[in-house]
Amino acid sequence: MLKHVAASLTALSLFAAPSLAQDASQISMVQDGKSCVQCNLFQANLSYQDGQKIDLSGARLRQSNLALSTFDDVNLTRANLSVSNLFGARFNRANFTNANFQHATAVGTYFGSSTFTGAQLDGANFSGADLSIAKGLTQAQLNRACGDASTKLPKGKTIPACS
Repeated sequence: MLKHVAASLTALSLFAAPSLAQDASQISMVQDGKSCVQCNLFQANLSYQDGQKIDLSGARLRQSNLALSTFDDVNLTRANLSVSNLFGARFNRANFTNANFQHATAVGTYFGSSTFTGAQLDGANFSGADLSIAKGLTQAQLNRACGDASTKLPKGKTIPACS
């Protein structure tokens, strides 16, 4: 009986695997500066991109590279940015409502006037990031992330040091 259950689970995982893979055509759309709602951009290389005023709400950007990119006025509501590299990127007026930043690296990233209401920041590294005019950030969210002495935060907020 146990062998049948194991074989069934293995078969199901093989059928489910393609749905987790990135979609090259969707990645190309974003690289061309086009919106892509609920796209699968898993492990996409979006470094050095200029994606202004695009809608990536609900997109799966897990383990993606957005280093040194500009994403001003972008909608990333409910986007999964977990374990992504956001090094030195600029997100001015971006909407990160209910986005997942778990274990993301946002070292030196600028988040001017971006909204973080309900965002999950567990394990995210904001060392040297500028969150000084970000909106919707709570102390509880920041307590689950880390930063350093050069991290800029909204007045009255603190962030634990990265170890």
